[in-house]
Amino acid sequence: MTADHTFRTPQEAANDPRILIFGRLMGAANRLEYILGRELESETGLSHTLFELLLMVGRSGDGGLPVRDIAQGRVLTSGGATRLVQRGVDQGLVARTPSKTDARVQLITLTSTGRALLLRASALHARNVERHIVDVLGAEDAADFARSVRALSISAAGSLPPMP
Repeated sequence: MTADHTFRTPQEAANDPRILIFGRLMGAANRLEYILGRELESETGLSHTLFELLLMVGRSGDGGLPVRDIAQGRVLTSGGATRLVQRGVDQGLVARTPSKTDARVQLITLTSTGRALLLRASALHARNVERHIVDVLGAEDAADFARSVRALSISAAGSLPPMP
């Protein structure tokens, strides 16, 4: 490879360590999402996408989370976030509440059903993460990996444009 990052052959490009690391990260993430998501849905009836919504809302506390924050956090358009929230509302997992400070903003909160399902699904998910990540890497490497993934997540979030 030359200094300007051009490649001479497709094989050289495909085997570049930077490209390989990203491909492996995406491959592992896709496989783990499939494995863990399938078990989550099988055991709780909750899709991984709705589980992530419940986690986001749960992290926000009792005050609720604006739909725009859900869009930004899940990298969805505002329409995509609205549809995701509506699925949660339709299943009785989340509720929309108008903001007390801005009537244009809808805050998303957990219902008691959503809270209970989040707790049950989180226990299952934590066990599965333990089995498929921590047990595979070992505790020390898993902790290093968690720090690295957090740094990547923060960096990527800071590079995202506001979601439409």
